[in-house]
Amino acid sequence: MLKMHEDFIQNVIKQIKSDERFIGILAGGSMINNNMDQYSDLDLVLVYDLSFQEEIMENRLQIAREFGNLLSGFTGEHVGEPRLLICLFNAPILHVDLKFVTIEEVRNGVEKPIVVWERHSSLSQILSETNYSFPYPDLQWIEDRFWVWIHYSATKLGRGELFEVIDFLSFLRGTVIGPLVLMRNKKLPRGVRRIEEDAPELLGEFKKTVAIHEKDSCYNAILSTISLYLDIRRDYEADIQIKSEAQQESIKYLAEVNKKM
Repeated sequence: MLKMHEDFIQNVIKQIKSDERFIGILAGGSMINNNMDQYSDLDLVLVYDLSFQEEIMENRLQIAREFGNLLSGFTGEHVGEPRLLICLFNAPILHVDLKFVTIEEVRNGVEKPIVVWERHSSLSQILSETNYSFPYPDLQWIEDRFWVWIHYSATKLGRGELFEVIDFLSFLRGTVIGPLVLMRNKKLPRGVRRIEEDAPELLGEFKKTVAIHEKDSCYNAILSTISLYLDIRRDYEADIQIKSEAQQESIKYLAEVNKKM
């Protein structure tokens, strides 16, 4: 952990210790694995007494301002987490995610956090009793959808909506290709996070799935996405129902679209 992270955390501890509404502070993200660097943000969980829920949830920005020079902050509904406050602090500039949870909600996470500070031992006790499980993608769910998504990409390519193709290929990397490759390499399936260091053997193949705003580039990137998916799917295809006809027809349709371009 760098000094800027440590200094910020110490200031949060100082403020929270003097606020009897809070029970403790937990940390997630890079701090769990101790692999933070100068570009890491902070993922902090502020645990409070349920009896103060309404008061705290209504005043989260005010609470966050006590931790430093808050440039901007907003809630996390767009990522399905309304308890989250996404913040940008200054001097030094630092991204900090603050999640406000009750002690009862601490059991509901997907990764076991670490205790940064606690008023009493109840937090440590809960963590020791709870089994956290990171969500892994459903392989059949992916196969059921992948070829529909390829057909969708082909239709947008045929229409000339190249920005849509580029954007959708990014979705496929983050939703399908990245997680499956990370799973193969015994890493947590976090989209394409740290894919350069966690799957260096496939870096060249990943690059081929990135298109520029040209029809040929988009077409080749779709083909490369298909090729990479099929390569990864071999690891587990005996365990799922392969959508062979959907695969055949969507690839055929993509080739027909390319001929018309």
